[in-house]
Amino acid sequence: MHIISTNSKISKLADLESSVKGSKLIIGERCMIDAFVKIKFSGGLGDIIIGNNCYINSGTVIYSGNGIVMGNYVLIAANCTLSASNHEFISKDKTVYDQRFKTSRGGIIIEDDVWIGANTVISEGAILREGAIIGACSFVNKEIESYGIYVGNPLRKIGERK
Repeated sequence: MHIISTNSKISKLADLESSVKGSKLIIGERCMIDAFVKIKFSGGLGDIIIGNNCYINSGTVIYSGNGIVMGNYVLIAANCTLSASNHEFISKDKTVYDQRFKTSRGGIIIEDDVWIGANTVISEGAILREGAIIGACSFVNKEIESYGIYVGNPLRKIGERK
């Protein structure tokens, strides 16, 4: 189900899928969803809630997973990915596909007045506190403090399968 404020603008070239499991897409007042934005319900049962006065730029993909809550005045630059779920990869004896999804870490929370730079990936468990700025090409899966500036390095090793 989609609940979209009548004064928000959704490009005709945006793709807002509907959930087959009953999750909701809620878009607040005076938002802009640009061309080639993809909103997809997959990887969980979470809702996607977008506050007021938000701008989501072209090429951004949002996967609902375990839920995404976005505050007011959030700016998301081009070609970002928000994915509120992660695949399990604990065993070499099973494919990642067969292991399905990891247990939820709480989805994604983006508070008010956050700016996310181009080509950034925001993953399950991320909490972006009020006023945070995320530099272009960052990877975020943790809490970023209020009014903090974060430039994450997506190339560091994060572990291996057992």
